[in-house]
Amino acid sequence: MLRTGSLLLFVFFSVAVADAASVDIAKYNRDSGISVAVEGEKIQLKWFAEPHAPAGLTLNTADDNPLISEIRTDRGILQDVDPVFLVTVGSRDMDPRRGWIRFFDKVHKRPYKQHRAKLDIKSARVYSEGRSTSVTVEGLSAGEFSGSVRFTVYAGCRLVHVEALLSTEEDRRAIVYDAGIVSSGPGWSSTAGIDSTDRWRRLDPRMKASPLSVRHRMVMAENSKGAVAVFAAPHQYFYPLDFADNFGFTWQGTGYRGMVRESGLGIRQPLDGDQRFVPWFNAPPKTEQRLGFFLLAGNSSEETMKEVKRFTRGDRFKPLPGFKTFTSHYHVEHSLDVIQSKVSKPAEDRRLGNPGFKQVFKRMGVDVVHLAEFHKGKTPRLKTDERLRQLKVMHDECKRLSEPGFLLLPGEEPNVHLGGHWISFFPKPVYWVLNRKGQPFVQEKPGFGKVYHVGSSADVLKLFQIENGLNWTAHARIKSSTGYPDRYRQKDYYKSDRFLGAAWKSMPADLSRERLGERVLDLEDDMANWGTPKYILGEVDVFKIRQDYELWGHMNINYLKLDRVPRYEEGWKPVLDALRNGEFFVSTGEMLLPEFRINGGRSGQTLAADDLSSAQLDATLEWTFPPAFIAIVSGDGEQVYQKRVSLKNREAFGTETLRLRINLKGRKWARLEVWDVAGNGAFTQPIWIGNK
Repeated sequence: MLRTGSLLLFVFFSVAVADAASVDIAKYNRDSGISVAVEGEKIQLKWFAEPHAPAGLTLNTADDNPLISEIRTDRGILQDVDPVFLVTVGSRDMDPRRGWIRFFDKVHKRPYKQHRAKLDIKSARVYSEGRSTSVTVEGLSAGEFSGSVRFTVYAGCRLVHVEALLSTEEDRRAIVYDAGIVSSGPGWSSTAGIDSTDRWRRLDPRMKASPLSVRHRMVMAENSKGAVAVFAAPHQYFYPLDFADNFGFTWQGTGYRGMVRESGLGIRQPLDGDQRFVPWFNAPPKTEQRLGFFLLAGNSSEETMKEVKRFTRGDRFKPLPGFKTFTSHYHVEHSLDVIQSKVSKPAEDRRLGNPGFKQVFKRMGVDVVHLAEFHKGKTPRLKTDERLRQLKVMHDECKRLSEPGFLLLPGEEPNVHLGGHWISFFPKPVYWVLNRKGQPFVQEKPGFGKVYHVGSSADVLKLFQIENGLNWTAHARIKSSTGYPDRYRQKDYYKSDRFLGAAWKSMPADLSRERLGERVLDLEDDMANWGTPKYILGEVDVFKIRQDYELWGHMNINYLKLDRVPRYEEGWKPVLDALRNGEFFVSTGEMLLPEFRINGGRSGQTLAADDLSSAQLDATLEWTFPPAFIAIVSGDGEQVYQKRVSLKNREAFGTETLRLRINLKGRKWARLEVWDVAGNGAFTQPIWIGNK
């Protein structure tokens, strides 16, 4: 950053000198596990990542000196660097129906401005929360946005969380940002990362700046003393897109975007995304947008990479005893690829035989994948013969690509007869045609067996009742499901036990929010108060997937209460039963919530409506990033109540069983969320109280 002004800090934190900038240290607490020493204009923070693994950060607030004086482990790794933030400000296309709940927007097609943030130091604060300590320096600006820069360190790990805290008075703003560290004379000899083909790549920091496509959203500055990684919050940093390509989410070199004269490295967002719908991040007026990234130092590149990967478990969903991982809503269109290829034996085709998307899912630890094939406008109008041929290819390919321990399951996003967009899921192969032009509802067809024709919502409900299927609202209250499921909440098919509820995804994105995907979390609360038990599962909703894609940033997972993965040949009714019974939790992968009980009852179960003024809540949590808080959410049929409990007195990489007393008197349901400092989280389905 370009910085002007100076700041004087005091050794004993209690002296005030006339004409000196003020420093508020009233909320610093040495019990945070972070020691703070102040010498002149330097603030030195020291702590232990592990019992014998020291870490340190020294800030220099003197005029014209780099703000970061040193980043260290047991020795200084990197000296004299500045954080840098490039903020791109565009305008949100608003309409009365959607407001800020927008995906179908192309912000990059309208005029926008780019700003390099400047720091003119006004004051500073040193304060602690639980096992963390922050230094906030006021005086940051980026065009019409203003605020501060904050550094937070956490006892128990080497993370340094760097954030620009910015807000604007202007309305209808959408933003993206690039961030990282820069130096006029870089103290690193090379920039390193693992590229999207899993090979180490090293570059000269003096070369002309360029985007890099790397694994784990991470790039490192290397020198003879060690390495410092710069990386993004794994899910919070990504605005929603239709495609999960690796668009080069890091950068390195000199002269980045024409606004950074120095050498640097960091994280970045493409302004044009996948060149379809590009909504960027919401930035409503007077909201504090947290434009963050992480630094982590290690004594070698290999050690640093290993430590960074721990925070996302290597971009892999951890196996949990008694659970299987399930993911839904993928338009990979493998079935149409097979049809269009006209090959007679897909298994023998190099491209189709072992498709990249299957390898990606297996590498990520996914046990069950539910597709959303045939997402084409003409699909509902297909004649019977063509429709049945397509379904047969999908069923055959799902059977072929499934194997012991891994299920690929047929599914669609039919988008007819109900309103909005919705997802279909059956416990076995089912042949159904999406129109009914004089045909009977059900008939026998040679080579296919029972074939259904549906031409109305009543037909859809009847089919799903007969075949024990489930359906739910895709991307509820956004995209082409704006207004749904609200508009059909009184319909028979919504009230049926065949209608599961809705699907959750972090969309839209707003960097002022501490919880991802509030759009659907709010819907879950509304549906619970409407009275008919409904659940929300995680969806991903992307198109093609290849092995070099950045899928983790867009990913979430459902942990279903299952002892084993069914074999394709025997049907997969247990998967649907776990969903229908609410026996699952949703996670971004970093935060896990394998156990949640209230007075002994679990998600999906019903508690007796006894006196719950002092109900017992038990929850088992497991996390990587330092945890932030749990939210106990409940409702009485009209209002929603949320009680937050801070977890900031816990360190990174922990497991704990919490036992709390909560007042649920008069409530009809309750559920639990847990979130960490990087915006990662997990949440349960409701426990019902009284009549379910």
